Amino acid sequence: MTTQAFSFKDLGIKPNTNGVFIGQKIQIQRLFNKQITVHAYKIENSKYEGKGKCLHMQVTVDGVQRVVFNGSVTLMEMIEQVPKDKFPFTTTIVQEGERYEFT
Repeated sequence: MTTQAFSFKDLGIKPNTNGVFIGQKIQIQRLFNKQITVHAYKIENSKYEGKGKCLHMQVTVDGVQRVVFNGSVTLMEMIEQVPKDKFPFTTTIVQEGERYEFT
């Protein structure tokens, strides 16, 4: 008895792309004092035990989409205050003493 093998593409199953960021990871220090566009963000528990929360941002820098991960509490507090209808927005990230800030 032979059975018909189905092609996966014919099943109509699509990947869940909500919350998926595109581009290579970039260290936040490489973004300092450069104009970037922030398209989206999410805040999740850090994958490192005891490290608190982690900010994930989808950004464009120099015309290239990148992903940034950082534990800066200041950046998390600031970005959470941006209304959803104000995305995307342009900014620079600066280091002020021990903390990072949007300007």
